[in-house]
Amino acid sequence: MKETPLSNCERRFLLRAIEEKKRLDGRQTYDYRNIRISFGTDYGCCIVELGKTRVLGQVSCELVSPKLNRATEGILFFNLELSQMAAPAFEPGRQSDLLVKLNRLLERCLRNSKCIDTESLCVVAGEKVWQIRVDLHLLNHDGNIIDAASIAAIVALCHFRRPDVSVQGEEVTLYTPEERDPVPLSIHHMPICVSFAFFQQGTYLLVDPNEREERVMDGLLVIAMNKHREICTIQSSGGIMLLKDQVLRCSKIAGVKVAEITELIQKALDNDQRVRKEGGKFGFAESIANQRITAFKMEKASVDTSNIEEKAEEIIAEAEPPPEVVSEPVLWTPGTAQIGDGIGNSWGDLEDSEKEEEEGGIDESVILDDTKMDTGGVPDTGSQGAPIVLSDSEEEEMIILEPDKNPKKIRAQTTSAREKAPSKSQGKRRRKKRTAN
Repeated sequence: MKETPLSNCERRFLLRAIEEKKRLDGRQTYDYRNIRISFGTDYGCCIVELGKTRVLGQVSCELVSPKLNRATEGILFFNLELSQMAAPAFEPGRQSDLLVKLNRLLERCLRNSKCIDTESLCVVAGEKVWQIRVDLHLLNHDGNIIDAASIAAIVALCHFRRPDVSVQGEEVTLYTPEERDPVPLSIHHMPICVSFAFFQQGTYLLVDPNEREERVMDGLLVIAMNKHREICTIQSSGGIMLLKDQVLRCSKIAGVKVAEITELIQKALDNDQRVRKEGGKFGFAESIANQRITAFKMEKASVDTSNIEEKAEEIIAEAEPPPEVVSEPVLWTPGTAQIGDGIGNSWGDLEDSEKEEEEGGIDESVILDDTKMDTGGVPDTGSQGAPIVLSDSEEEEMIILEPDKNPKKIRAQTTSAREKAPSKSQGKRRRKKRTAN
């Protein structure tokens, strides 16, 4: 785990705040963060939120052969996973020292404390026992992972139901939930971990440290206890020397916190069981708070539809009348035009020469040679306001756009074999000259 080190300014700021008994999230010295427990649709699935630290717990079971030295006891297995989804500092595919320490602490807290009756997990002595597997996945890391993981593990175990079995001779029958109701686990007590962070070599003490407070702490004391004030395990890390009075003081604080957390867990389990019996809606989707904005839920805004006509008349009465003067179109640059109301469209009008051609008049089209098409008769395109003439085919109509005049059309003929042929009037004149001669 490679964490980004804090700067000296941040470290001094945090230590100064701890000396003044102030915390960044507004808590007091011995205050716990808010705990929220939500259950999934399946038994044994839950999410525990300790502030912004979130842990997903899932319990599964399997019939396996027992251990040789304990033929009449079931097997408990705990697995905690730290992924980069929770924090970028966690390295994927590698067991860090923190992960190993947390897994061992969970095993001592839950398995070695005998909180679950393992003998009740035996089906056939020496042949078949239940293996209970508790998988914990850290969803978000904001400090105090061990407390959130221990709460998620014990809640998932209390919520889990294993399938019912029956034994007739050597035959073991496993029943589905539809055939027989699943059986809950036999749990004697609920051990819960409570973490204490020490600063300035044990001078200052904080309960439930967050992620930034863990970076500047000198030592950590974890006490696992149940509501009967029985200490299940205790672990100190960080290399600080603690006095007997400090440990006793922490144990008293842990007893109070564990009693509160146990009551909260029991209420959450009772509410989920009641909802399932009544046939109500349950699961993670139903546990989302209505105040949160999500992609699936959106609060409807209330619209007051009373006195709409009166309000509309007041708005119209207070509004200024529209101006009667209509603005005239303005041509900003040469070569542009405006098409709209107030201006007639003259693109389809025919010129006088074209009208005469249609009536049978004399063709007055302009015949341009190759040199005239290239140089003569067409002004330089770089001059301002000059028309642009494009010639791509043998015979086309060129449209000249001018702002103040009607568009003119010029018919140009390129020098092709058809254009070099004499016109009808020139042929008639040549025939007359020949007959005269």
